[in-house]
Amino acid sequence: MNRKRALISDTFKVKKRKDGAEQFGAPTDDDGPTDIKTTLEDLVKLFPRKLFNDALPPIVLKHQLYSIHSDKTLVDRELNKLREQGEVLMFQLGFDADAFGLIFASDYKAKVLAAEEGKGTQPTVKKFLEKVVSSSTDLSFTKDKMLQQFLFTDSEITQLVKSGVLTVRDAGSWWLSIPNSGKFTKYLIKGRKAVLSMVKKSKYGEVLQADIEERRTTSQVKFHMKYHIHDIIGAELVERIPTTSGTLLRFVDS
Repeated sequence: MNRKRALISDTFKVKKRKDGAEQFGAPTDDDGPTDIKTTLEDLVKLFPRKLFNDALPPIVLKHQLYSIHSDKTLVDRELNKLREQGEVLMFQLGFDADAFGLIFASDYKAKVLAAEEGKGTQPTVKKFLEKVVSSSTDLSFTKDKMLQQFLFTDSEITQLVKSGVLTVRDAGSWWLSIPNSGKFTKYLIKGRKAVLSMVKKSKYGEVLQADIEERRTTSQVKFHMKYHIHDIIGAELVERIPTTSGTLLRFVDS
């Protein structure tokens, strides 16, 4: 791995929770699936739709939920229920094995269909949304499954890759993917690095969360500051420490 790829990988590494480490979730009473769905809806509001000309469905990072609900097991369980009910889709985002994107299924289907309007691939993509996306919680699909279970042809699979709803995982399998999400990844990488740098360069490598939320963003930060803060807390790139002055974010030196 070259230096550039290593930097990107390190930037997106979702750190594993250590025994006895500070739990970074906000003090909430995780009492049901409504909490998780409501949290997703709140995080969606932070997504910069206009930045992508409202062509991209709002994407929430799975670990952002952990910045609000400290019980990861409950989050995962209730999230799986939402996926099984067909309300939420999950995607492997590609830049790290632990990085997953969440999108409300209705938003994903609407944006994909809008992008396919008038294209030759539209019938195949519509078939994919109805037969595969609406019935499966799989993150990836093998060629055998696409051909035998979902009854797609080789030509149709090629069309799905061309449209961006599938991307190559390896020989003979594909990830479910988000069309035209490359810019999202680019902005997320730059923004995360910039916000982490703000924390690291603060005195003692720590800053009040309220203060950094109000800072004027640089050209490197395209998203809402709170979107990035939920990201770095959930990924455990900073510790969140309650103090008499408010919540303190402390840079975690990896």
